[in-house]
Amino acid sequence: MKAARREPRPRPALERLNLRLPSDMLDAIDAARACRAGNVSRNTWITEAVQEKLSRSGAPERSKGEEV
Repeated sequence: MKAARREPRPRPALERLNLRLPSDMLDAIDAARACRAGNVSRNTWITEAVQEKLSRSGAPERSKGEEV
């Protein structure tokens, strides 16, 4: 008997992950966040930093509709 083919699941727009960073790096991130106007979350700051790195490396940019 043949196994039924499953349709691939669509990937969610946002995926959750665990990230381990040294506490001194988190302190540096928090200091950089404090220098910005408004209240920027760690998640937003890290997402922006990753996007900046990807842009410099020539990776394709995220679509404008995706949230940070």
